[in-house]
Amino acid sequence: MTTKNKDIIITGFALFAMFFGAGNLIFPPYLGVITGEKFLIGFLGFILADVGLSLLAILASAKSNGDTEIVFKRAGKKFALILGASIMICLGPLLAIPRTAATTFEMGIVSLMPNFNPILFSIIFFSITLLLTIKPSKVVDIIGSYLTPALLVCLLLIIAVGIINPIGNIDKAAIQNVFSEGILQGYQTLDALGAICLSAVLIKSLAQKGYKEEKDRIDILLKAGVVAAIGLTVVYGGLTYLGATVSSVYDVNVSQSSLIVAITSALLKTPGKIILSLIVSLACLTTAIGLTSATAEYFSKATNGRLKYEQLVVGVCIFSLVISNLGVESIIKISAPILSLIYPATIVLIVMTIFKKFVENDNIVKFSTYTALFMGVLMAGNDLGINVPFLEMLPLANLGFCWVFPTFIAGIVGYFIKPNRNKEYEEDEERAV
Repeated sequence: MTTKNKDIIITGFALFAMFFGAGNLIFPPYLGVITGEKFLIGFLGFILADVGLSLLAILASAKSNGDTEIVFKRAGKKFALILGASIMICLGPLLAIPRTAATTFEMGIVSLMPNFNPILFSIIFFSITLLLTIKPSKVVDIIGSYLTPALLVCLLLIIAVGIINPIGNIDKAAIQNVFSEGILQGYQTLDALGAICLSAVLIKSLAQKGYKEEKDRIDILLKAGVVAAIGLTVVYGGLTYLGATVSSVYDVNVSQSSLIVAITSALLKTPGKIILSLIVSLACLTTAIGLTSATAEYFSKATNGRLKYEQLVVGVCIFSLVISNLGVESIIKISAPILSLIYPATIVLIVMTIFKKFVENDNIVKFSTYTALFMGVLMAGNDLGINVPFLEMLPLANLGFCWVFPTFIAGIVGYFIKPNRNKEYEEDEERAV
């Protein structure tokens, strides 16, 4: 095997492990429970919102040579700063990183040691995260070479046992909008948001490995993205099926974090608890390492180095430690309206970055992005109980994409308005090239 192919596999494994964290482990089985015999339709929506958008985000990041600001800046410098910071705070200490620790404790530790102190566990978890993240050049190799293979072996073992010896019968779907529910569950994993920023960490690591040419780094990153996508699709499909096999036992009110514990215990009895504990610990730790590194890299660059990478890693770990003690269910409830708010605008900017050669008018980008953000505000209001009836009347609303049609119309309007070229965006893009 050539050195380049080896690096593609290691980088792909690292990307898989950075993606596969708390949400990736708990959402697919729950989706299987509530979709029952229609689990394949729900799974399709999940893959679209998770793996599909993640691959687009990786492509956008690769085209920007890992510079996340270029992805956002065409909509305006201030907007880029606000949206970029919001995404990184969500991916970092507010939602995603704390959720990794909370999930590890509730699913991996409590089942083995019910009386273990959650605060002490958080301290241990984030101390390990800190030690493995403080040197950014080592992050990818640590995850891709050592942690991911162990994670995959444990996951595939449980899935294989569940396929060979199903726990129960697959029941009818407990919900109506199966496909849109799959999309919503896919959103919750945060992978599409994380892909933009995690790609920056991987590109920096590839440069440190000696890949000086931009085309080589992009080529490796895109192929690594395919490796990660294949792994994620196989594992997601297996976990969704496992959930479907217990759809006659559990309903929509089952705790998401306790569901996979119950499934594993039923399949592998007591040894299953140990295996699950290892899976959860590896999955969540690798994601925490990747996101902590990405968050620190972003804010260090955003402040022009005034905040040092090492200082930010420490700060992220401490803040995440505090939030993690809220518990998994509380963190998931907090995340829903926030994700509804920022996802549409982020998706628009990812698509515009990929097709930037065909979108020369900056007003197309600005009008569509701002409209997507406005629609996100309305969707977040819906999540918080503020009823906005007309959202349900929009095209694609039943699929969870009510924001697409207004955003498309706004882009058309922007096309007919003469643009003022975004000089800062052009300068940054030239530097990336």
